[in-house]
Amino acid sequence: MGYGMSRLEDEYFEPEGQDTGGSSSVQVNDEFAKLHNDIFHMTRMRSGLSESIYKSMGANKGIISTAKLLSGREVDCSGKGTFSSRDRAFVLGRYVPTNGPELLDTMDSRAYVSQFSADGTLFVAGFQGSHIKIYDVHRGWITHKDIHARSLRWTISDVSLSPDQRHLVYSSLAPIIHIVNVGNAARESYANVTDIHDGLDFSQHEDVQYSFGIFSVKFSSDGRELVAGSNDESIYVYDLYANKVTLRLPAHTSDVNTVAFADETGHLIYSGSDDTLCKVWDRRCLSTGQAAGVLTGHLHGITHIDSRGDGRSFISNGKDQAIKLWDIRKMTSSADSCADGTPTWDYRYSSTGQKYIYTGSYDSSVYIYDMVSGSQVAKLKGHQMAIRDCSWHPFEPTLVSSSWDGRIVKWSGRDEETSDFD
Repeated sequence: MGYGMSRLEDEYFEPEGQDTGGSSSVQVNDEFAKLHNDIFHMTRMRSGLSESIYKSMGANKGIISTAKLLSGREVDCSGKGTFSSRDRAFVLGRYVPTNGPELLDTMDSRAYVSQFSADGTLFVAGFQGSHIKIYDVHRGWITHKDIHARSLRWTISDVSLSPDQRHLVYSSLAPIIHIVNVGNAARESYANVTDIHDGLDFSQHEDVQYSFGIFSVKFSSDGRELVAGSNDESIYVYDLYANKVTLRLPAHTSDVNTVAFADETGHLIYSGSDDTLCKVWDRRCLSTGQAAGVLTGHLHGITHIDSRGDGRSFISNGKDQAIKLWDIRKMTSSADSCADGTPTWDYRYSSTGQKYIYTGSYDSSVYIYDMVSGSQVAKLKGHQMAIRDCSWHPFEPTLVSSSWDGRIVKWSGRDEETSDFD
């Protein structure tokens, strides 16, 4: 689960007259828009063309075909000689990855994790059978690195690439996370045979009394730290430069399935647990050991969190088959005082995110939703078993999913407005 398309900082012109789809989606999203109007407003702005494009083409504030936009760029209608970042986002937003499925690889064990690198040049997939494969996206998806994991318990539970893409960490249901140098030339990486898989022991902390497993791990934006969620109900922060655990938070009352840094500063951490709660932790004020805020609303455990990257909002996926968008400015100080003011977003009807969000499902499908209209944009079928993870390329209309059937499958984009070309 995650946000589709790249994250942009520009301000956007908001086009009018967009179709909102079915009436049930409209009712859900009207209620949601009242609670989170600024998020909706920004998403709609990011979906639209800039004012200068409409003026330069003498067009009404409606749909302009991709062909017209490209023609206008060629004759420099805007006077800028190129598309702005907002206009590029508008064009790319029309290309939803529905062409496929194209089978990229098949393994004889379940795939549990998959993700693109930040620049989209690499794709990582982790399998239950001790394999982690890194594919070179721009070289025909050939295997860039085949990592044979060390001391694996049950499965690869998570992987994370460092921001400079030189190192990869992987976790399993053990208190040790391994870090591998993936920047060298060797294609095969056997633990302590062809490569050193250094073990980072998260149990070496004074408060740890029992062994535990790690479900989620993420690099900080500067590559100096790791944050991890574990089945001893805790969050850990590991300083890679000091080579030790610098923080352990008894965060929840059940397994911590997912963690994420809120933004590039690293001050805020989001966590989700089987206790059904999402929590926000501010590392600048942890003297009491309490979360900065609690967000309730899921009926069952949280499986994944993806930050919007703005330090104030994120989406969560739960075992209750719901996706929720959270604004941490509306969080409360304790779970007991939380009222569920956010409507449940069943994956069949609604969406959150920037332009699109997407999620894998137990029914072996990938679902894509539009943030503004709340409508289901696409349902992608190409697997025979549950889809454990999926990832949208950061800059291109390409989506790749991994499943318990051992298949890695790709969908590519097509223009949703091809009928409007003139």
